[in-house]
Amino acid sequence: QVQVVESGGGLVQSGGSLRLSCAASGSIVSMYDVAWYRQAPGKRREWVATISSGGSTTYGDAVKGRLTISRDNAKNTVYLQMNILKPEDTALYYCNADLADSSGRLRSYWGQGTQVTVSS
Repeated sequence: QVQVVESGGGLVQSGGSLRLSCAASGSIVSMYDVAWYRQAPGKRREWVATISSGGSTTYGDAVKGRLTISRDNAKNTVYLQMNILKPEDTALYYCNADLADSSGRLRSYWGQGTQVTVSS
């Protein structure tokens, strides 16, 4: 069974750093584009960053210059390094990964999310 699990969230002071991980497991043949999203209480889910299978990256304006997305294809894992965190970065962070399984089927998978809380 293919699944995606996020980890690395926590409570951090304003200006601090965290590194989130998005690990895909199961009968995975290939991992394609992977994106991070976040959702704060009472707000819509917001796109944060995307990394392509080739390593190209794009970022939302709110996080550009402070967050860095990267990937380790050997581990089927994508990371989100978060620096200079602000209270407005407080949210549940989700990973969305396009994965091909051993049957050749390509699907988009969501994880359960990891909570990031930034105190002022």
